[in-house]
Amino acid sequence: MVVFDSSILIDDLRTGCHSQRMAELAALVRTCSVVLAELWRGATTQAEQTFLVALEENFPIFTPTEKNWIESGQILRKMQRSHSFEARKLRDLHFDVLIALTVRSHGARLITSNRADFELIREYQAFELEVW
Repeated sequence: MVVFDSSILIDDLRTGCHSQRMAELAALVRTCSVVLAELWRGATTQAEQTFLVALEENFPIFTPTEKNWIESGQILRKMQRSHSFEARKLRDLHFDVLIALTVRSHGARLITSNRADFELIREYQAFELEVW
């Protein structure tokens, strides 16, 4: 199973740059409610909104558990201690940590183009990651 991060879906929606690779992927595709929330937050066109409705209707949605939420806070606390991140950076990372933990709890692989943030998260919690 794979879950596409919003970075992949946004790039593909805007440019089609991942379409062929996505079509050739030999895996069950799932989505994550956190990714959907990120995408809805920025959806400004009717085409983007139609795309999101199709994602919701056609792919099972993984949602963070109570344990994922608690663990995300613990990981962010560790990151802040190690890197002295400001509150804004921690807020920016929070959804990505939740995505990683949710994907991990379902035994899926996360596909993203956001190498820096997700490799940082892997320093604190192992999960399957593929960067395009």
